[in-house]
Amino acid sequence: MDIELNLTTESVAQASPAQPVCVAPETTVREVLELMKERRVGSVLICRDEALAGIFTERDALRILAARGDLDRPIERVMSDVPASISADANVAAAIQRMSFGGYRRLPIVDAQNKPKGVLQSSGIVHYLVQHFPKTVYNQPPVPFPATQLREGS
Repeated sequence: MDIELNLTTESVAQASPAQPVCVAPETTVREVLELMKERRVGSVLICRDEALAGIFTERDALRILAARGDLDRPIERVMSDVPASISADANVAAAIQRMSFGGYRRLPIVDAQNKPKGVLQSSGIVHYLVQHFPKTVYNQPPVPFPATQLREGS
């Protein structure tokens, strides 16, 4: 019961959000890829006048590289514009719901002016849940339903 209360009362800041990495819309895809590699991040936020305008993820990068796309074009031409985001004062339950229903692994956290304050990642949610359910998580067998290797019985 306490866990449900925590999910609905604790803010997304409790789920270890990453610092946002932001670039301008005119930054080239090549520069963004180099920045992602340098900073070891899976996404970059595209900001116009400090407000969130788009997101570029490693999935977008794979799509462009597989298509042998032009790496010298502006990131704004290939970003996902108007990305889903969540308010900095939202609770963890709302973030989990938005990520789950949208199929997002990363969710920008924004303030009232739509300025990025962090990026909530699925790994941060997992760490949050492990902290709150340690007995349940750590008591699971490595393989939940193992297949029998040998026939049992005669």
